[in-house]
Amino acid sequence: RASPSVSRFASSTPHAGAEAAMEGQDAAPIFYLNGVRHVMPQGQAEVTLLAHLRGIGLSGTKQGCGEGGCGACTVMVSAYDRAASKVMHRAVNACLCPLYAVEGMHVVTVEGLGTKRSGLHPVQAALAHAHGSQCGFCTPGFVMSMYALLRSKDDKPTEHEIEEALGGNLCRCTGYRPILLGFNQFAKDAPNSAYSNETIHGQGGAATAAADSTPVSGWSVTTL
Repeated sequence: RASPSVSRFASSTPHAGAEAAMEGQDAAPIFYLNGVRHVMPQGQAEVTLLAHLRGIGLSGTKQGCGEGGCGACTVMVSAYDRAASKVMHRAVNACLCPLYAVEGMHVVTVEGLGTKRSGLHPVQAALAHAHGSQCGFCTPGFVMSMYALLRSKDDKPTEHEIEEALGGNLCRCTGYRPILLGFNQFAKDAPNSAYSNETIHGQGGAATAAADSTPVSGWSVTTL
């Protein structure tokens, strides 16, 4: 089950972490990784976020083309937008993102959503149940792109928005049909839409919570 402490990070910690660094409370650069404060190594300006994640054992984020073309390395990056006065969630190609570019932000990898041992996130389960994974190499990237889309919107996405969000993810096994069938169940124009608070914030794994604490579908994000 998701830790209650993890649930607060997406809304508060990226902003708080950046302010703490600016105030000189911690000289080392930091970011938050799957709900846990993570100190960045110093003197590694040439290192990408992908290389760092895989170097510390988070190998769910895949090394594919290395050029931002396949989407296998997709993670979600959350950061506080002062102009909008809210946390913004974006899908990012970790192979192109310098490690230090996420200082003070919150990075969520596929391991942070859920695992077979701790429980799958609904987005992961939907893809598995639709047989949308064959070799599995591209699967984490598709999952993170879909999750970032759900987190970035205030309401249910349309099927067209889902297709657009997955435009940067390549699959050479499935032909995309089962992937779309699995994810389209979260669309607003799908019958019996699976979109719910659990879908957005997760029940198994360390998925992050929303920028607000408005209850949805009977769940309260402050408890997930």
